[in-house]
Amino acid sequence: MIFTETKLKGAFIIEPERLEDERGFFARTWCKREFKKQGLNPELVQCNISFNKKKGTLRGMHYQEAPHEEAKLVRCTMGAIYDVIIDIRPDSQTYKKWFSVELTVENRKMLYIPEGFAHGFLTLEDNTEVFYQMSEFYAPEHAKGIKWNDPAFNIHWPIEISIISDKDKSYDNWNDKRAYD
Repeated sequence: MIFTETKLKGAFIIEPERLEDERGFFARTWCKREFKKQGLNPELVQCNISFNKKKGTLRGMHYQEAPHEEAKLVRCTMGAIYDVIIDIRPDSQTYKKWFSVELTVENRKMLYIPEGFAHGFLTLEDNTEVFYQMSEFYAPEHAKGIKWNDPAFNIHWPIEISIISDKDKSYDNWNDKRAYD
């Protein structure tokens, strides 16, 4: 696997290193030893699939609070997404910065998202499926979100958002959230 750190400390783009021959290729997409060697959380406790019927579907920006913060490894297994993460670790040099990457079935890239980040994505094609590997079990009482269009982050979404859940629409802006802490 090829690990490339993003501009946000601890978040990585991971590309499979292909062993190709006349049949096609073979590549590893997960190795506990390699993740540990890179200083990434190698524990996996849950895997999830998100299937999205329509282009322009937005899911996010989600995170889990301590003590149930989660690292995620995200890969698009059908279609394409514009994947976005926000560093919400107050002590981080990249606090409140965001990063995006296009994950597609063709490029086979993955995004490693460490604990302390909010995550969301926008589908760029109809019938898009996303596969998540998680380091922590889902804890509904600790599941939180940030409004997708929060001016504190000024995320630039590449296409119009046509579908978003009522729950995702209802999240507070980050600065409003911080006022209650």
